[in-house]
Formats: sequence, C-alpha cells, structure tokens
Amino acid sequence: MEAYKREFIKFLEGAGVLKFGDFTAKSGRKIPYFINAGDIKTGEQIAKLGEFYAKAYLEKVGNRRTVLYGPAYKGISIAVSSSIALSKEGLDVPFFFNRKEAKDHGEGGVFVGYVPKAGEEVVIVEDVITAGTAIRESMAILSNLEDVKVAATFVMVDRKEKGKTDKSAMSEVEEEFGFPVYSVVDVYDIIEYLEEDEKNAENVTRIKNYLAVNGAKA
Repeated sequence: MEAYKREFIKFLEGAGVLKFGDFTAKSGRKIPYFINAGDIKTGEQIAKLGEFYAKAYLEKVGNRRTVLYGPAYKGISIAVSSSIALSKEGLDVPFFFNRKEAKDHGEGGVFVGYVPKAGEEVVIVEDVITAGTAIRESMAILSNLEDVKVAATFVMVDRKEKGKTDKSAMSEVEEEFGFPVYSVVDVYDIIEYLEEDEKNAENVTRIKNYLAVNGAKA
C-alpha cells in the first residue's frame, strides 16, 4: 500500500471519522463500518483533511480552476478546507454550498458562497458514496444552475459496494452523469491496513462478509 494511503486511513481512524460497529447508511443498508466527516472536530483535523483532498485534486484535475461544491452539511467543511489547502498550493478556487431550505429573505436562494457562472466547472467534494443517493441529490440541486458542468467528484473512501445494479455505486454515478468519481482510498485499502494488526481480525471478517453480499461485481 502507498504510504499516503496508510497515513490517510490512520488519520481517519485517529480522528474518529472511521468507526467499526453496527451502523445504518443513508442507503438503508446495515454496515459494519462507518465513515463520517461530521466527526472532524478541530482546526488541525479539518486542515489535514483538506490537504488530502487538495493532493487528490491536484493529481487528478491538475492546476485547472474549478468551483468546489460541498453538499450540506458534511461537505461544507470539506469544501472550505480543500479550497484553503489548494490556495496554499498556488491554486485559488472558489467554493459554495447549499442550504437545506431556501432562504426567503435577504439575498435569498439555496446557495451560499460563490455561485458558478455559465460555462464554469464544478467539483463536488463529499465524504463517501455508498449507493449514490447523496450524489444524485446534489445533481438535482446543481441542475438549478444554468450551463454549469460537473467535472468530477472526490470522496474519502470508495466503499466498493453495489449501487442499483451489481456495478459499484461510483461506477453507476460515472455512467449516469458522465464525470469521474475519485477516492483517496477504498475499502480494500482499509482491509489491508487492518490486517497489519491481528487485533482487528473481527472487524476484517465482518467487512469481508458484508462485501460478499453487498460488494460490487464490477
């Protein structure tokens, strides 16, 4: 495993973002581990997370200027921290996020921050994709922007799970909307990381059993 992947998984576990147990995903599935960016609680942690996203952005998108979109609520801090990290690398990108409810006074509207103009590209930053539900919701919201193209989506972890078909949710999103979905690590990287310490044997078994049922076939 590449060193940065191990560093990232160690960071997620240490920050309490990666947890093991019994959880229910947004898709309704019962899952043995959970990735929750909402558990980032300190300035140091969110700054570090933004650095990982910025690294992934520069590797996949390069120095191209886009607009970062962070879906409410967890995506908001990711978008902000990623834009700060990118600015430190010499790439100043604007960001915006949505309100859960449209504001009916003041400036109004559903978006906060920079509102993309026609012809500009948007990059969605999320914490994780399980069944693709959240991304489809984001695309419905972004459809209110005229002639704005989504160039890519970045998530922390590719769960390698089935979406609506036997294909992975990430593959389905890519095919449905026509943009790439990138992750810093995937669930098999997490398994490899856990297998380095025998005390994690139970969690490894539970994740593998879960993937045997819900894992993507392609």
